[in-house]
Amino acid sequence: MIFVTLGTQDKTFPRLLEAVDKLNTKEQIVVQAGSTKYDFDPAKKNIQFHDYLNDNEFDDYMKQSDIIICHAGVGTIIKGLKLHKKLIVAARLKKYGEHVNDHQLQILDAFSKDGYIIPLNDFDNLQKLLTIDFTPRGFVPHKREFNALLDSEINKLTKTKKFKK
Repeated sequence: MIFVTLGTQDKTFPRLLEAVDKLNTKEQIVVQAGSTKYDFDPAKKNIQFHDYLNDNEFDDYMKQSDIIICHAGVGTIIKGLKLHKKLIVAARLKKYGEHVNDHQLQILDAFSKDGYIIPLNDFDNLQKLLTIDFTPRGFVPHKREFNALLDSEINKLTKTKKFKK
């Protein structure tokens, strides 16, 4: 099963759904489109469309999927990585009115260069990306490293500052 999720923001992402609509696959596709309205080709009986899913439904589809196609939202990416899923990820772009800026390009770049995801830069390549044999690198959050660095910086600041009483 392929799970497609565009998040729950008020921004639309029809470019990604157009690419999904062009796929030639008999695999079941479940779409959580958020605020994106889209009419899929009615001949494609393998596409199940939802505006929004509750948390349990969303989690179930994430777990059941073989492939996740999604926007470059950190929460969705990390959830997919924790489930060891093949993630094909596209960035929402400001020039198409899909987001207020292009920060998702930075997210896409960071996760793809570290081998966690497959970036979808050219939407015409989605069909080919489905067939790539890809196992994401095991995700390791950097929370401990960040906390240690933060503690170190706080200690430096509190030792060098003289507080008046």
